[in-house]
Amino acid sequence: MMMRGGTSKGAYFLKDDLPADVAMRDRVLLAAMGSPDPRQIDGVGGAHPLTSKVAIVSRSSRPDADIDYLFAQVVVNEARVDVSPTCGNILAGVAPFAVERGLVPVEGNSTRVRIFMVNTESLCEARIETEAGGARYDGEARISGVPGESAPVLLTFLHTAGSSCGALLPTGNVLDTIDGVPVTCIDNGMPVVVIDARDLGRTGYESCAELNADTPLKARIESIRLKAGVLMNLGDVTRSVVPKMTLVAPAQEGGSICSRTFIPHVCHEAIGVLGAVSVATACVLPGSTAARCSTVPEGDRKLVSVEHPTGEFSVELETRKTPEGIAVQSAALLRSTRALFDGHILVPAKMLERVQSEHDVEPATNSVAADIAVGNA
Repeated sequence: MMMRGGTSKGAYFLKDDLPADVAMRDRVLLAAMGSPDPRQIDGVGGAHPLTSKVAIVSRSSRPDADIDYLFAQVVVNEARVDVSPTCGNILAGVAPFAVERGLVPVEGNSTRVRIFMVNTESLCEARIETEAGGARYDGEARISGVPGESAPVLLTFLHTAGSSCGALLPTGNVLDTIDGVPVTCIDNGMPVVVIDARDLGRTGYESCAELNADTPLKARIESIRLKAGVLMNLGDVTRSVVPKMTLVAPAQEGGSICSRTFIPHVCHEAIGVLGAVSVATACVLPGSTAARCSTVPEGDRKLVSVEHPTGEFSVELETRKTPEGIAVQSAALLRSTRALFDGHILVPAKMLERVQSEHDVEPATNSVAADIAVGNA
């Protein structure tokens, strides 16, 4: 099923409809999306990181979850599938997809789905609107970066701190210096390096086009990213899409902070869901690069508005004070989703034969591998 999830778009698969062998599965996903090709002309990908995403969904065996969700970023211009990060936008479509595929029963007008995010081994509770027979997509919710209105998807993230790096502040510091630039390395569901844009000689209000054309800036950001990856316990991140790099500045439109995020080499037209959670969390940590740029409310429950190039993203943080500092209990936010297409993605059998031969598996004989591997995609 093709779905828009938040400000992203991708293909949602049942895990059992894909090959169990990881190499073969990845070849199917590359062929389905049309990678490697900057246009993705031979697949259903949208030729952009935000529209070349995949959700792999199955029933969970965990007592605290209904559904397991594995996210896959299919790199547009490389023959590579990256499962190191998760994606909170694509997550917005997981609960409706699970309902549509009969993995979760409808509970009435509102259905709660507990989702285990396999990539980061963390939990999210999604609450969606439902009706007899399936998920409901029409409604009055609006989110920045998506035209029109649709039914709301309420996401509450639990215990996401350090989900990829092992700690909320994986370096042990709220502030580090890399290549002479002050940075905050943080992971509250998404590893992010937060930099005050002024420390790189920029305002933080530049357009995506301006930042994408700024070759010296991008080279400097990448140098910091590679070193930060090691400090954040991520190892060599040369071929990884994490950590994300976010430039911040004081808010311009009445929010808490302004952001420009690279994913990791292209400036995001908005900001990722869990990236926004990590940036919002950085705002409430005294001494961070974000704290000196931001304005946040008092109290243990804070609504932090993260401005981005096409609007804003509001994150509700529940915090508490501890002897070690501020601890984040949970993060909640609003997304929306829409089912776009339900059918079969056709994958040429020759795409599988090379992988099958490598694993001494009898090669496929069908001209189209949908019957073999993809099923009801």
